[in-house]
Amino acid sequence: MNRNRTFAGPPGGKPATPPENVPQHVVEELVAAAILAPSMHNTQPWRFRFEPASETFELSADPARTLRFGDPDGRAVHIACGAALLNLRLAAAVAGRDPVVRLIPAVTQPLLLATVRLAGPWQAKPGEIELHAAMATRRTNRSPFSGRPVAPGILAELVAAARMEGAVLHIPDHQETARLLELARDAERILLAQPGYRAELAEWAGGARDREGIPGDALAPHDPRGPSPVRDFAPTQPGPVRHAWFEEWPQLAVLSTQSSSRADWLRAGQALQRVLLTATLRGVAASPLTQPLETPDAWLVRDPGSSFEFPQMILRIGYGLPVPHSPRRPVSEVLSIPLAEGAG
Repeated sequence: MNRNRTFAGPPGGKPATPPENVPQHVVEELVAAAILAPSMHNTQPWRFRFEPASETFELSADPARTLRFGDPDGRAVHIACGAALLNLRLAAAVAGRDPVVRLIPAVTQPLLLATVRLAGPWQAKPGEIELHAAMATRRTNRSPFSGRPVAPGILAELVAAARMEGAVLHIPDHQETARLLELARDAERILLAQPGYRAELAEWAGGARDREGIPGDALAPHDPRGPSPVRDFAPTQPGPVRHAWFEEWPQLAVLSTQSSSRADWLRAGQALQRVLLTATLRGVAASPLTQPLETPDAWLVRDPGSSFEFPQMILRIGYGLPVPHSPRRPVSEVLSIPLAEGAG
């Protein structure tokens, strides 16, 4: 008998079949749900490993998909993986298993961000089923929104969704919104002045894309009146420029945590995804506005009138027309499963 355990999946080989209590197709379906999460520039910086014996997923960061200029500290990677973790939790619950999560389970393995053990059984709650169904229709919408404000009742739901994951969602008033938009414009000017940042945008955005990155038809148009409230992903790319009028006063939401450790970044990602899925259920579109958080002056995003918190995400929310879904890599590229002992 071969007592050396080998591994299937990336970079080569075909995943082995897990035990009958967690069929392979279920493992793949759970990961397929997880990778519907958003990530900065749609880099999809995650890897999953399923251990059949313990029925546990390991979620790791993929160092090959980090953004050197846009995310030098890895905060956005953690937030993206946190969003994927929330999707995995919901998918496991709908599949009838209780997901038991550990964040940063091994300090000696910095790339290992979380483990999810499939305990159980679990009876999915109606809210979990609804959020799970919203995963496939959630989009990042960089197009103009209407001027209709999001109703107070829906805003309260979004605030509650963030709180469920240990985060805080603030809805800034008119004056604070103006300040944040100005911070975003200033930060984008600073970022675009860096050749490395512009090259990074060109690598991940624009053109035809079927696996990763942001396709050209998902980029924002330009506002003929001046800077638009979304990132300019194609400042130097040739070709015709689309124009459209954005809402005069974008409605923003700021997601914050009480501290800013790696575990807090993962909690922020889970909170972000719960907020986004809740918004999707209510017909509310959203797009990130994170340029100020990508500079050394990220602390300026914090509302001077609020308690001491660490901003992790700025969202622009509202009502917009449908937009295409950004591509995803196949599950086979992000999932590995150990071969059973003696398999060959």
